[in-house]
Amino acid sequence: MATEETRAHAAVSPTWAIADTRPQIAEGKVLWHFTMSLDGFVAGPNHAMDWMTGVDRPGLAEEYVETTGAVLGGRDGFDAYPEPTSTYGGWQGPVFILTHHPEDAPPTADTTFLNCDVAEAVQIALKAAGGKNLEILSADVGRQLLERGLIDEIDLHIVPVLLGDGIRLFDNPGGEPVHLELLNDHDQVTTLNVRYRPLPVR
Repeated sequence: MATEETRAHAAVSPTWAIADTRPQIAEGKVLWHFTMSLDGFVAGPNHAMDWMTGVDRPGLAEEYVETTGAVLGGRDGFDAYPEPTSTYGGWQGPVFILTHHPEDAPPTADTTFLNCDVAEAVQIALKAAGGKNLEILSADVGRQLLERGLIDEIDLHIVPVLLGDGIRLFDNPGGEPVHLELLNDHDQVTTLNVRYRPLPVR
């Protein structure tokens, strides 16, 4: 049971309860950034995103509009959502799509289709980001970059929903575990505790 002292501490220090991370800043990071279900999916089957509706805290999208200089994604995600300005509800900037078959990609404003190594794609996109962050919006591209040590931060917004199927953030059967450091104002190696109650079936 919380004491008066712990209640007072939580009231003056919201991060004590690990409510959120500090606001993202633009400093040329390679940022693997997703909204994710509690069971680790960043999209539903066929890249469905309807489960994300109404979950963002006020000001969250604007935070990433200000700090994002460029986006690097994969072809499957582009084919599902080909409009680049849909990123963060109106962000505008250079978008790079990594694909093995750029020749059949439809001409798209502010979008460049790359057929190259992922490390080269990052260098191209970072230069275009102009000192702001490069957002990696692809589970597959992010996994490849993580394996090469080219991800600076993994930034996740976890939604209280269990999808059970879809596209996983990190799908790497047979691979080695990747250990992470927590960047919230908290012990960097502790297990992060969250507590939920299932809602009635709709």
